[in-house]
Amino acid sequence: MLIRRETAKEKFMDLLLLADEQESVIETYLDRGELYALYDDGELRAVSVVTDEGDGVFELQNIAVRTSSQRRGYGKKMVEHILGEYSGKGRQMIVGTGDSPVTVPFYESCGFKFQRRVKNYIAEHYDHPIFENGVRLLDKVFLAKSLE
Repeated sequence: MLIRRETAKEKFMDLLLLADEQESVIETYLDRGELYALYDDGELRAVSVVTDEGDGVFELQNIAVRTSSQRRGYGKKMVEHILGEYSGKGRQMIVGTGDSPVTVPFYESCGFKFQRRVKNYIAEHYDHPIFENGVRLLDKVFLAKSLE
């Protein structure tokens, strides 16, 4: 397994869209973020984008695992790698995600703790309704983990 930073970020858009369904939203953070790609057996399995939000805070903006590679630990490996990369470089890693019954527990299993909720963020910032496992996502939930 190999995880490396990639500079030609736009070529990963199709995979990024699995985790964030609107290209215009991805474009707001892609240029200013670091993109990491996870390869296993020579095949791209997952990508993630991390941005520097200032004041020692980094944000895990997107983590996407190929559909055919999901439920095999790649997402968790990516999060562990990113936390290791940024450990000691700031005070906190945050993640903002839809209030999903699948995604929130995933981040909690990686050690993130609930920080705050932004009501109706997804409904107001996306041009179409977003559903995950049959549940319409309306709110954005922020979770955080110390990097110190």
